[in-house]
Amino acid sequence: MARLVRWTALTAAAALLTAGCSSGSSGDDQDDGGTEGASSAGPSAAAPPGVPDSLASQTLGWGRCKGTADSPAPGGDWQCATLEAPLDWAEPDGETIGLALIRAKTTGDDGRIGSLLFNFGGPGGSGVSMMPSYADTVSSLHERYDLVSWDPRGVAASEGIRCRADEAIEDAESVDSTPDTAAEEQAYLKDAADFGAGCQKAAGKLMEHVSTTDTARDMDLMRHVLGDEKMHYFGISYGTELGGVYAHLFPGRVGRVILDAVVDPGADTMGHAENQARGFQRALDDYLKSTGQDPKQGSREIADLLERLDAKPLPTSSQGRELTQTLALTGIVLPLYSKDGWPALTSALAAAEEGDGSELLALADGYNERDPSGRYGTTTHSQRVISCLDDKQRPTVDETRKLLPRFEKVSPVFGAFLGWDTAGWCHDWPVAGQHETPEVSAPGAAPILVIGNTGDPATPYEGARRMADELGADVGVVLTWKGEGHGAYGSGSDCVDSAVDGYLLKGTVPKDGKVCS
Repeated sequence: MARLVRWTALTAAAALLTAGCSSGSSGDDQDDGGTEGASSAGPSAAAPPGVPDSLASQTLGWGRCKGTADSPAPGGDWQCATLEAPLDWAEPDGETIGLALIRAKTTGDDGRIGSLLFNFGGPGGSGVSMMPSYADTVSSLHERYDLVSWDPRGVAASEGIRCRADEAIEDAESVDSTPDTAAEEQAYLKDAADFGAGCQKAAGKLMEHVSTTDTARDMDLMRHVLGDEKMHYFGISYGTELGGVYAHLFPGRVGRVILDAVVDPGADTMGHAENQARGFQRALDDYLKSTGQDPKQGSREIADLLERLDAKPLPTSSQGRELTQTLALTGIVLPLYSKDGWPALTSALAAAEEGDGSELLALADGYNERDPSGRYGTTTHSQRVISCLDDKQRPTVDETRKLLPRFEKVSPVFGAFLGWDTAGWCHDWPVAGQHETPEVSAPGAAPILVIGNTGDPATPYEGARRMADELGADVGVVLTWKGEGHGAYGSGSDCVDSAVDGYLLKGTVPKDGKVCS
């Protein structure tokens, strides 16, 4: 199972409805033909320092996006192109990497502000495949911005990394993610090490050049080549960490920036795990209250179900597959990303109590990007490669064991899994990590709107205030939504949507501490 910081609630809801989507990009190929595809703006004056002229002066060959075996091509309003960036930003004159971009030009007549760049989270989410499906949500912004997104390095069409074949992924579903015996512990750690070795074999030298800092530098080159003096940006989930890192590196280039569903930049590996245990338990409690149950009793019943599955998996309607404890937990996680998923969770839990694991398995498959034919997406592969390059911490099994009681106290349902994840996620990883926590201080930057949702399971609300504080005085501006689900904008709050639209379209900065209920 992947770490639980993933992407925006819209993606989770889509996976919930399809119960097993794939991760194919809808725009990983492009037609580079002719002057018709040239960028309308051209490179801006503020070139990134140290970038060779061959990259700084490149013209993007915008052309028709092509479909793939997994996804049809988006409509004719969408164009795709490839941006060339240095493979190693320490040697910008060396080898390059191609980054897949997608855009739709502004639709309004009130004056184009510039490009609005989106990162939907992960890390590892494909912006090329996500952007067209998100366009309706941001239709008001499209009137004055070109909507732009991309597949970050190591993701999907930008030399995406696949660490393990589909058959091996399915086989690994039987590995116990909360080991109870020495044999289970050995199997858990061996699986983690094998995954890392597979990533190294697949990625080669790219493995050391897919960090969040690398991607932030790609973003500034992108801004320049798109013709924008300032970076206008909308980051969701992990995209908020990426936005904070960009602001730290290029505070003078910050334009109008939104950070929604905010990752706590001050939390280390153990801190993130504890934050998520608290966030998902909080969301589960809210769900249980909505069904008339006592949260403590309801959580105990779910924890009991998971314990029974640890001893004996449930049969399912998927041939040859059982519902294990880890798959059941994954199936419970997915509908907590959006309140719209709560009825599906009620049905799936009831079916499991009756001895049928099919519905929880279908929800788990949606989260794991498994389609009915048994093919898996690669978001979780890229997620692990990027996050283990970012994070230098490698907690030991002994350190994890000492913290398990604390994690289980925070959440009787999610605590054990998230605790063990700290030991297994980057275990025996072939590449060293870069930092303990990301640096996001951005003195002198323009105001950045930071949105926290009190019911967010994956990126708990407290991270928003922490991000604003670390961005610095007069930079981080907090907007609070008392809602449910992962992310706030486009989730049903006119108050949130109006504040974001006013900021991005008119430059009106909300009062720090504004609350939408």
